[in-house]
Amino acid sequence: MAFDTYAHYYDLLYRDKDYAAETAYVASHIREHAPQAERILELGCGTGAHAEHLARMGYTVHGVDMSKTMLARAKARKANLPPEISARLSYSLGDMRTVRTNKVYDAVISLFHVMSYQARNADLEAAFETASIHLRPGGLFLFDFWHGPAVLIQRPEVRVKRLEDKKIKVTRIAEPLMHVNENTVDVNYTMFIEEKATGKVEQVQETHSMRYLFLPELLRYGARDFKERCNYAWMTNDALDAGAWTGVEILVRG
Repeated sequence: MAFDTYAHYYDLLYRDKDYAAETAYVASHIREHAPQAERILELGCGTGAHAEHLARMGYTVHGVDMSKTMLARAKARKANLPPEISARLSYSLGDMRTVRTNKVYDAVISLFHVMSYQARNADLEAAFETASIHLRPGGLFLFDFWHGPAVLIQRPEVRVKRLEDKKIKVTRIAEPLMHVNENTVDVNYTMFIEEKATGKVEQVQETHSMRYLFLPELLRYGARDFKERCNYAWMTNDALDAGAWTGVEILVRG
Protein backbone atom coordinates (compact mmCIF):
# COMPACT_ATOMS: atom_id res chain seq x y z
CA MET A 1 0.00 0.00 0.00
CA ALA A 2 1.29 3.47 -0.84
CA PHE A 3 2.40 5.26 2.34
CA ASP A 4 3.00 2.15 4.49
CA THR A 5 6.68 2.04 3.46
CA TYR A 6 6.78 5.79 2.89
CA ALA A 7 5.50 6.39 6.43
CA HIS A 8 8.80 5.28 7.96
CA TYR A 9 10.43 8.42 6.52
CA TYR A 10 7.38 10.68 6.29
CA ASP A 11 8.06 12.91 9.29
CA LEU A 12 11.67 13.39 8.26
CA LEU A 13 10.71 14.27 4.68
CA TYR A 14 8.18 16.83 5.87
CA ARG A 15 9.90 18.18 8.96
CA ASP A 16 10.10 21.58 7.22
CA LYS A 17 6.32 21.65 6.79
CA ASP A 18 4.79 24.30 9.04
CA TYR A 19 2.00 22.27 10.60
CA ALA A 20 1.33 24.91 13.25
CA ALA A 21 0.75 27.64 10.66
CA GLU A 22 -1.37 25.36 8.48
CA THR A 23 -3.50 24.33 11.44
CA ALA A 24 -3.95 27.95 12.49
CA TYR A 25 -5.12 28.74 8.96
CA VAL A 26 -7.62 25.87 8.96
CA ALA A 27 -8.85 26.81 12.44
CA SER A 28 -9.39 30.41 11.35
CA HIS A 29 -11.86 29.21 8.71
CA ILE A 30 -13.56 26.85 11.13
CA ARG A 31 -14.01 29.71 13.62
CA GLU A 32 -15.36 31.97 10.89
CA HIS A 33 -17.81 29.56 9.28
CA ALA A 34 -18.60 27.17 12.15
CA PRO A 35 -17.84 29.13 15.33
CA GLN A 36 -19.54 26.59 17.61
CA ALA A 37 -17.50 23.69 16.25
CA GLU A 38 -15.89 21.43 18.83
CA ARG A 39 -15.67 17.97 17.22
CA ILE A 40 -13.60 17.41 14.09
CA LEU A 41 -13.15 14.38 11.87
CA GLU A 42 -9.89 14.36 9.91
CA LEU A 43 -9.91 12.13 6.85
CA GLY A 44 -6.35 11.12 5.97
CA CYS A 45 -4.72 12.18 9.24
CA GLY A 46 -1.25 10.80 8.45
CA THR A 47 1.03 10.86 11.47
CA GLY A 48 -1.29 13.17 13.40
CA ALA A 49 0.56 16.51 13.29
CA HIS A 50 -2.45 18.62 12.25
CA ALA A 51 -4.66 16.76 14.73
CA GLU A 52 -2.23 17.45 17.56
CA HIS A 53 -2.25 21.19 16.89
CA LEU A 54 -6.05 21.23 16.70
CA ALA A 55 -6.22 19.40 20.02
CA ARG A 56 -3.91 22.00 21.53
CA MET A 57 -6.44 24.61 20.40
CA GLY A 58 -9.17 22.83 22.32
CA TYR A 59 -10.83 20.80 19.54
CA THR A 60 -11.66 17.12 19.89
CA VAL A 61 -10.31 15.32 16.83
CA HIS A 62 -10.81 11.83 15.48
CA GLY A 63 -8.29 10.95 12.77
CA VAL A 64 -8.75 8.28 10.14
CA ASP A 65 -6.05 6.92 7.87
CA MET A 66 -5.72 3.85 5.66
CA SER A 67 -2.05 3.31 6.52
CA LYS A 68 -1.38 1.23 9.63
CA THR A 69 2.14 2.60 9.78
CA MET A 70 0.95 6.21 9.68
CA LEU A 71 -1.56 5.49 12.44
CA ALA A 72 1.08 3.83 14.58
CA ARG A 73 3.12 7.01 14.40
CA ALA A 74 0.07 9.16 15.15
CA LYS A 75 -0.68 7.07 18.23
CA ALA A 76 2.95 7.26 19.35
CA ARG A 77 2.77 11.05 18.99
CA LYS A 78 -0.41 11.08 21.08
CA ALA A 79 1.20 8.97 23.81
CA ASN A 80 3.87 11.64 24.35
CA LEU A 81 1.41 14.52 24.76
CA PRO A 82 0.13 15.95 28.06
CA PRO A 83 -2.96 14.02 29.23
CA GLU A 84 -5.35 16.93 28.75
CA ILE A 85 -4.37 17.19 25.07
CA SER A 86 -4.08 13.47 24.43
CA ALA A 87 -7.62 12.99 25.74
CA ARG A 88 -8.94 15.07 22.83
CA LEU A 89 -7.39 12.76 20.22
CA SER A 90 -8.47 9.39 18.86
CA TYR A 91 -7.57 7.44 15.73
CA SER A 92 -8.88 4.56 13.68
CA LEU A 93 -7.97 2.67 10.52
CA GLY A 94 -10.15 3.42 7.53
CA ASP A 95 -10.47 4.49 3.92
CA MET A 96 -12.07 7.91 3.46
CA ARG A 97 -14.28 6.47 0.73
CA THR A 98 -15.87 3.85 2.97
CA VAL A 99 -15.16 4.63 6.63
CA ARG A 100 -18.12 5.07 8.97
CA THR A 101 -17.38 6.08 12.57
CA ASN A 102 -21.08 6.10 13.54
CA LYS A 103 -20.60 9.57 15.01
CA VAL A 104 -21.50 13.07 13.87
CA TYR A 105 -19.04 15.95 13.85
CA ASP A 106 -19.11 19.73 13.57
CA ALA A 107 -16.42 19.79 10.90
CA VAL A 108 -14.72 17.36 8.55
CA ILE A 109 -11.29 18.24 7.24
CA SER A 110 -9.00 16.56 4.74
CA LEU A 111 -5.55 18.07 4.25
CA PHE A 112 -2.29 17.63 2.36
CA HIS A 113 -4.07 16.83 -0.91
CA VAL A 114 -5.87 13.73 0.31
CA MET A 115 -8.84 14.64 -1.88
CA SER A 116 -6.53 14.67 -4.90
CA TYR A 117 -5.68 11.04 -4.16
CA GLN A 118 -9.28 10.24 -5.09
CA ALA A 119 -8.36 9.69 -8.72
CA ARG A 120 -11.59 8.22 -10.08
CA ASN A 121 -15.02 9.83 -10.23
CA ALA A 122 -16.40 7.11 -7.99
CA ASP A 123 -13.67 7.85 -5.43
CA LEU A 124 -14.60 11.52 -5.27
CA GLU A 125 -18.29 10.74 -4.97
CA ALA A 126 -17.59 8.34 -2.13
CA ALA A 127 -15.36 10.87 -0.33
CA PHE A 128 -18.08 13.53 -0.47
CA GLU A 129 -20.60 11.00 0.81
CA THR A 130 -18.36 10.10 3.74
CA ALA A 131 -18.02 13.76 4.70
CA SER A 132 -21.76 14.33 4.39
CA ILE A 133 -22.73 11.32 6.51
CA HIS A 134 -20.44 12.45 9.33
CA LEU A 135 -21.54 16.10 9.44
CA ARG A 136 -24.40 17.70 11.31
CA PRO A 137 -26.57 20.12 9.29
CA GLY A 138 -24.60 23.32 8.94
CA GLY A 139 -21.34 21.47 9.54
CA LEU A 140 -18.21 22.40 7.63
CA PHE A 141 -16.26 20.36 5.08
CA LEU A 142 -12.84 21.86 4.43
CA PHE A 143 -10.21 20.30 2.18
CA ASP A 144 -7.26 21.27 0.03
CA PHE A 145 -6.53 19.95 -3.45
CA TRP A 146 -4.36 20.23 -6.53
CA HIS A 147 -5.87 23.09 -8.54
CA GLY A 148 -6.27 22.06 -12.17
CA PRO A 149 -5.62 25.38 -13.97
CA ALA A 150 -2.32 25.86 -12.14
CA VAL A 151 -1.21 22.28 -12.75
CA LEU A 152 -1.89 22.59 -16.48
CA ILE A 153 -0.02 25.89 -16.75
CA GLN A 154 2.90 25.24 -14.42
CA ARG A 155 3.25 21.50 -15.08
CA PRO A 156 4.78 19.08 -12.57
CA GLU A 157 8.57 18.89 -12.57
CA VAL A 158 11.17 16.37 -11.48
CA ARG A 159 12.17 17.25 -7.93
CA VAL A 160 14.94 16.01 -5.67
CA LYS A 161 14.81 16.34 -1.89
CA ARG A 162 17.63 15.47 0.49
CA LEU A 163 17.26 15.26 4.25
CA GLU A 164 18.98 13.59 7.15
CA ASP A 165 18.79 13.04 10.87
CA LYS A 166 21.17 11.42 13.33
CA LYS A 167 20.62 7.94 11.94
CA ILE A 168 19.83 8.18 8.23
CA LYS A 169 20.22 10.19 5.06
CA VAL A 170 17.27 10.23 2.64
CA THR A 171 17.35 11.25 -1.01
CA ARG A 172 13.93 11.34 -2.65
CA ILE A 173 13.45 11.76 -6.39
CA ALA A 174 9.93 12.61 -7.59
CA GLU A 175 9.32 11.99 -11.30
CA PRO A 176 5.85 12.99 -12.52
CA LEU A 177 3.98 11.45 -15.45
CA MET A 178 0.90 13.38 -16.56
CA HIS A 179 -2.22 11.75 -17.98
CA VAL A 180 -3.91 14.81 -19.41
CA ASN A 181 -7.04 12.99 -20.59
CA GLU A 182 -7.61 11.64 -17.10
CA ASN A 183 -6.65 14.79 -15.15
CA THR A 184 -4.12 12.78 -13.16
CA VAL A 185 -0.40 12.77 -12.45
CA ASP A 186 1.52 9.66 -11.42
CA VAL A 187 4.22 10.87 -9.05
CA ASN A 188 6.88 8.17 -9.15
CA TYR A 189 9.02 8.33 -6.02
CA THR A 190 12.43 6.73 -5.73
CA MET A 191 14.00 7.00 -2.30
CA PHE A 192 17.52 6.09 -1.25
CA ILE A 193 17.88 5.63 2.52
CA GLU A 194 21.42 5.39 3.87
CA GLU A 195 22.14 4.19 7.40
CA LYS A 196 24.91 6.40 8.70
CA ALA A 197 26.30 3.79 11.08
CA THR A 198 26.75 1.07 8.46
CA GLY A 199 26.64 2.85 5.11
CA LYS A 200 23.92 0.43 3.99
CA VAL A 201 21.60 1.91 1.35
CA GLU A 202 17.99 0.83 0.86
CA GLN A 203 16.03 1.77 -2.25
CA VAL A 204 12.25 2.25 -2.07
CA GLN A 205 9.93 2.96 -4.98
CA GLU A 206 6.31 4.08 -4.80
CA THR A 207 3.83 5.65 -7.18
CA HIS A 208 1.25 8.13 -5.92
CA SER A 209 -1.53 8.88 -8.41
CA MET A 210 -2.84 12.42 -7.96
CA ARG A 211 -5.87 14.01 -9.55
CA TYR A 212 -5.91 17.73 -10.26
CA LEU A 213 -9.35 19.17 -9.73
CA PHE A 214 -11.42 22.03 -11.07
CA LEU A 215 -13.97 24.08 -9.16
CA PRO A 216 -16.97 23.20 -11.39
CA GLU A 217 -16.45 19.45 -10.84
CA LEU A 218 -15.97 19.89 -7.10
CA LEU A 219 -19.23 21.81 -6.92
CA ARG A 220 -20.98 19.15 -9.00
CA TYR A 221 -19.83 16.33 -6.74
CA GLY A 222 -20.78 18.28 -3.64
CA ALA A 223 -24.04 19.70 -4.96
CA ARG A 224 -26.32 17.05 -3.47
CA ASP A 225 -25.43 17.70 0.16
CA PHE A 226 -23.31 20.84 0.31
CA LYS A 227 -23.39 24.53 -0.42
CA GLU A 228 -20.19 26.34 -1.27
CA ARG A 229 -19.13 28.93 1.25
CA CYS A 230 -15.85 30.03 -0.35
CA ASN A 231 -12.52 28.94 -1.81
CA TYR A 232 -9.05 30.41 -1.68
CA ALA A 233 -5.47 29.89 -2.70
CA TRP A 234 -4.06 27.69 0.07
CA MET A 235 -2.74 29.53 3.14
CA THR A 236 -4.17 32.84 1.93
CA ASN A 237 -7.50 34.59 1.63
CA ASP A 238 -6.72 35.43 -1.99
CA ALA A 239 -8.87 34.40 -4.93
CA LEU A 240 -8.09 30.98 -6.37
CA ASP A 241 -6.44 31.55 -9.73
CA ALA A 242 -4.03 29.86 -12.12
CA GLY A 243 -1.08 30.88 -9.97
CA ALA A 244 -2.23 28.74 -7.05
CA TRP A 245 -1.21 25.09 -7.29
CA THR A 246 -3.08 24.26 -4.08
CA GLY A 247 -6.59 25.44 -3.39
CA VAL A 248 -8.79 25.16 -0.32
CA GLU A 249 -12.52 24.55 -0.66
CA ILE A 250 -14.96 25.30 2.16
CA LEU A 251 -18.41 23.75 1.97
CA VAL A 252 -21.38 23.71 4.35
CA ARG A 253 -23.60 20.71 4.89
CA GLY A 254 -27.19 21.49 3.87
